[in-house]
Amino acid sequence: MTDLRSILANLDKAFNNRIRLAIMTALSQNDWTDFNALKIALDLTDGNLASHIAALEECDYVKVKKRFIGKKPNTSYSLSERGKRAYFVHLNALKELMSQTKM
Repeated sequence: MTDLRSILANLDKAFNNRIRLAIMTALSQNDWTDFNALKIALDLTDGNLASHIAALEECDYVKVKKRFIGKKPNTSYSLSERGKRAYFVHLNALKELMSQTKM
């Protein structure tokens, strides 16, 4: 049996929150995703999405691009290289943890 402590060590605390994990999953599907598209896809309020994105920015897991489309501001997000690595290490740890479960 694999040492569960080594598997648990690869779980990233930044993704303990289901919304942050969902944001990372959504961002892993596209190169860039704008704020409104994320908000709609995840059914979140502006404030809720903004606070979770800010937490992921603090970890340097997401990149931010701010621009204007016409006269309207547009903010888009993408996974940073660090974020991609952390996300996939986390997912692999979850898969390994699940493989240890007897059903």
